Order: sequence, then C-alpha cells, then structure tokens
Amino acid sequence: VIQSADVYAAGEVKSDHKFEEYEKARKEEKHHKHLEELGGLGTVATGAFALHEKHAEKKDPEHAHRHKIEEEIAAAA
Repeated sequence: VIQSADVYAAGEVKSDHKFEEYEKARKEEKHHKHLEELGGLGTVATGAFALHEKHAEKKDPEHAHRHKIEEEIAAAA
C-alpha cells in the first residue's frame, strides 16, 4: 500500500538530487574558471619575468649570458 506521504517524499528526493547535481556542476564550473584565471596570471608573470631578465641582461654585462638563457626559458614557458 502506497500512501500519499510516500509519494511526496519520493518526489522531494528527486528534487533534492537535481539540486545537488546543479550545485555540483556549478562548483565544478567555478573551479575550472578559477584555474583558467590562475593560468592567465601565470602567463603574465612569466612574461614579466622574461622582460626583467632582458633588462638585467643589458644592465649586468658580466652575467649577460645567464640572463639571456633565463629570458629564453621564461619566454618558452
């Protein structure tokens, strides 16, 4: 024998399950967006470091070769 309370309870479980799936998907989307932003910041930081090494190469001729190598590594990254 199925009572009306059982039917309503079953409907609520489905509804909660859909809400949980939605929340999980939303969290995952936010996480990936955050990772993309971090990747972009890493790219900017690498470019800034390459420019710094290029400047250091000109300013410090004694260690110019080392600065040039570090600049090329940063540019490749």
